Amino acid sequence: MHSRRIATLALAMCLSGLPLVGQAQESAYAGRQPLDRIVAVVNEGAIMESQLDNRVAQVRSQLEGRGQATPSDAVLHEQVLERMIVEEIQLQMAREANLSVDDTELNRQVRAIAEGNGMSLEQFADALEADGLSLGVVRDQVRRELLMRQLQQRRVASRVDLSEREVDRFVEQQGASRDQARQALFQRKVSAEMEEWIQEIRSRAFVDDRLEAR
Repeated sequence: MHSRRIATLALAMCLSGLPLVGQAQESAYAGRQPLDRIVAVVNEGAIMESQLDNRVAQVRSQLEGRGQATPSDAVLHEQVLERMIVEEIQLQMAREANLSVDDTELNRQVRAIAEGNGMSLEQFADALEADGLSLGVVRDQVRRELLMRQLQQRRVASRVDLSEREVDRFVEQQGASRDQARQALFQRKVSAEMEEWIQEIRSRAFVDDRLEAR
């Protein structure tokens, strides 16, 4: 379905590169819907089963759209929940730090996603609606991503330090310009710092994973 391809591509373009929570589509099944339940408690917050199921469906759609093999349902739920737990920890930290996203920047990012799909903002909103999503949901997703980026900038990127000797060595070994060397080395160090920081905040958080009780 054309709208499915467009919406999936748009969501995949969001800032962190992580799959985003999608709004639940209406079920064709007219029977009684099961009650929602908590699948993980994260400090003072909680992740609901409906949120996890929506995210899993989004990730599966993205993987299939790229022609990639999908893990088993149990493995996919476990991996996606862990990612959501780490995101929730970061969002809680962002709130505690009183971080916020300016509406001008949010609008710019959403418009950039639309233009990246070759559409105006109005066309993008129509495509999302045809796919069971809404522009408001996407705006909220992008806002969350921007908050996490701000937090990561403060806690991770600010700790990265490059020496001129490192830059010189990279230029000699790779034949790159100094600007290219600085960028490559910075990204490499940020990735390493990010992995360590994620493990650190995850270990300090209170997490009650209730997924196995599904």
